[in-house]
Amino acid sequence: MSVDVNVNVLWARALLEELVRGGVRHAVVCPGSRSSPLALACARTEGLRTWSVIDERGAGFFALGLAKHSRAPVVLVATSGTAGAHFYPAVIEASLSHVPLVVLTADRPLELQGWGAAQTVPQARFYGEHARFFADLGLAEASDVALMHLRATASRAVATARRAPRGAVQLNVPFREPLAPVSEPFGEERLSALARDGRQGAPLTHLVPPVPVPDPAVLESVRRRVAATERGIIVCGPRDEVDGFGEAITALSLATGYPVLAESVSQARYGGGPLTLSYYDAVLRHGPFAKAHRPELVLRFGGGLTPKAPQQWLEASGAEVVLFSDEGGLFDPGHRAATVVEGSAVAACEVLARGLSRGATGRWPQAFLAAERLARGALEAAFAERPDALSEPRIAREVVAALPAGSPLFVSSSMPIRDVDAFAPAGAVPLRVLANRGANGIDGILSSALGVAASAARPTVLLTGDLALLHDVGAFVTAARSRVPLTVVVVNNDGGGIFSFLPIAQVAKQDEFEALFGTPHGVDLSHAAALGGARFHRPTTPAGLRAAVREGLEGGLHVVEVRVDRAANVDDHRQLFARMAAAIGEGPWA
Repeated sequence: MSVDVNVNVLWARALLEELVRGGVRHAVVCPGSRSSPLALACARTEGLRTWSVIDERGAGFFALGLAKHSRAPVVLVATSGTAGAHFYPAVIEASLSHVPLVVLTADRPLELQGWGAAQTVPQARFYGEHARFFADLGLAEASDVALMHLRATASRAVATARRAPRGAVQLNVPFREPLAPVSEPFGEERLSALARDGRQGAPLTHLVPPVPVPDPAVLESVRRRVAATERGIIVCGPRDEVDGFGEAITALSLATGYPVLAESVSQARYGGGPLTLSYYDAVLRHGPFAKAHRPELVLRFGGGLTPKAPQQWLEASGAEVVLFSDEGGLFDPGHRAATVVEGSAVAACEVLARGLSRGATGRWPQAFLAAERLARGALEAAFAERPDALSEPRIAREVVAALPAGSPLFVSSSMPIRDVDAFAPAGAVPLRVLANRGANGIDGILSSALGVAASAARPTVLLTGDLALLHDVGAFVTAARSRVPLTVVVVNNDGGGIFSFLPIAQVAKQDEFEALFGTPHGVDLSHAAALGGARFHRPTTPAGLRAAVREGLEGGLHVVEVRVDRAANVDDHRQLFARMAAAIGEGPWA
């Protein structure tokens, strides 16, 4: 039997007990008064690790990183007022990338609402359509009916966060004073054991999700289509799960003879099979090859593609597209999918591979492999001509190459994710590569990477740009307080490098472009590193970069700044892509 000194302590304890019994293992708590009962319950609940983060915006992304890596729901706690509003960007990302979060927003009681009480704003449905579920738990009450409702609602909330389509849920939790755990009689002796303590070792209400098995008849129809089609492609976009997907895709590609276009964050690229391609962005910029190798069937897994050239090639091919959706999400902005198959992607791969054994030796896959080898050779030759130069493409390649098997790598949106996709080849070494590709924003990148490192409990690497780092520079305080091992590799081109690739760079006046888009900042990033007490590195060669990353992987907090020329970056990319495409030649390619 638990001993609760007042009704708020009882209420908060019951809530956190149910969340842990539903699968929560981490809580991220921001300081505040109205949320005191929740914060103390987090710290005192067995089986829950509690992290303290000073600012709510960073806390939201820290929790997002924890949940993204662990694939388990994470509790996020804020006090009343605008505090919970700062979770909004992380909640949006969680919604779009299917990451489970349980957001607890402490609130003022009803009698203070609408009368000008400090830190009081309407908090119901704070996150609109981006929250999968909302409930106001009402004021703490020492009655069986109220506690049973609290426990059942908490069970429902965490189950909703975990089931497809996963995402954030919000529970609004108002409290009257006393907020501190001071003794105050509340009639605990009248409560039943079930209401007071719930079911030991299990949620009060166990919601069993439906088994995510794709429709057998639909899969058989697709399997027959695959069996009749040699000119097929497997496309793997962003996907966070660690469920054997990479192995299943490898088996499917060898069974079908279909090349695999696997993005770095698909969990099918690093450690992938012999038909897994890395340089498809460059290969598909080669007009004759792209035209001669239009697929007739495309099997799509995961989220939307990052690079434009492959997406445009797929849309122009006229191929039949079958989209496999684990979470019920639709990543088909061009509306090319003829069929959407919901359910386990791994199970779908196993069914589609039955009875097929085309292998990798056919003319169709060999053509792609030949083009890939030629593109790779051209890239390696270009890098060899400037062995000590660190361009942005070279940085992405060297960071990935420095990682040992199983290393977690978090990659920022904007240019870093594009450079890893285009220039960091697949290999036999399996890696866990994650990114915030739901909303594709650069907010909360450092905080998200810290959350991944906290979940992984092993040295983690972040590859980011300078603007994304500065956007979340306060996270260095979290880094110092949490002491999780993270190496931050920051590409510093003194501004927004991606805008130089866009049409605005050609039509805006130079001074307008620099002020509004280039946004040079001139910040010495060693000061940001000092904020977190990080060891600072500034390598100038590929060998120096690899050495810095490997030192960081030994533990602790490291910042590795690589300075590059933003003005030269566009030419570097265009020349490399042109050289790789030109190397493919005029065929034959198989």
